[in-house]
Amino acid sequence: MADDPADLVLYDVHDRVATITFNRPSRLNAFNDDLGRAALAAMRRFDQDPSADVAVLTGAGRAFSSGADVQQRQLRPKEEMEKHGGPQARDASSEDLLFDCVNWKPVICAPHGYVLGLALGIALECDLIVAEEGTKFQVTEAPRGLSGAKYWALLNFRGGGSFAVRTSLTGQFFTAEEAMRVNIIDEVTPKGEYLAKAQEIARTISKNPPLGVRHTVQLRRWELRRVQQDAVRMVRAAKLNLTEDFLESARAFVEKRPAGPFNGR
Repeated sequence: MADDPADLVLYDVHDRVATITFNRPSRLNAFNDDLGRAALAAMRRFDQDPSADVAVLTGAGRAFSSGADVQQRQLRPKEEMEKHGGPQARDASSEDLLFDCVNWKPVICAPHGYVLGLALGIALECDLIVAEEGTKFQVTEAPRGLSGAKYWALLNFRGGGSFAVRTSLTGQFFTAEEAMRVNIIDEVTPKGEYLAKAQEIARTISKNPPLGVRHTVQLRRWELRRVQQDAVRMVRAAKLNLTEDFLESARAFVEKRPAGPFNGR
């Protein structure tokens, strides 16, 4: 059964905290265009919601998100890739989630399970990250034949240093605990407590006068956007999503087989 777009993102407000939940658990909350559009709509709703001052972003089921839906996005026909300028439809881009706003309210990411590729980018863009112990993160672009430059820039912006370089080049998984040791995330909680802790921090933030909080968020995201846009421009110019190596890697992922050999073209 196809996903119902109306239920792909859940929105709930309590104590001036909006909890926004990616709700495609049958696909580990993988982002197709419908989920991208629903997430954008939820974030715009939060931005304009007078009853919410802080948002907590989380995922239903076994993972925060496994990243891009390889079947739909990365195996698009070449003509569609060229039309969109990449694998995401122009009106469903995850790059706009934290930046297409007016009021600059803080967003806390509360991930668990897996946070891969595109989802890692969303988490790193959030103002704070509170993860469940054992959560696994990955820059999936490296093993897929794509550039990890955007993720290096985001990790480095949060203070990742050489850790940002290593994870972006190798594509190796890293845990919440490793990420916290290098100050990439803010807190690691015991199993099952990540969402409650994120909501607790959100309520603490919401007790402050909102305008000063939002000004801090705005400045942070402006600086982050500048760094990210430089990396994204270089990534798009390379057009690695149109290469033979990328297509081989994406097909191997869908067909559940080892990828390769790669020919550098």
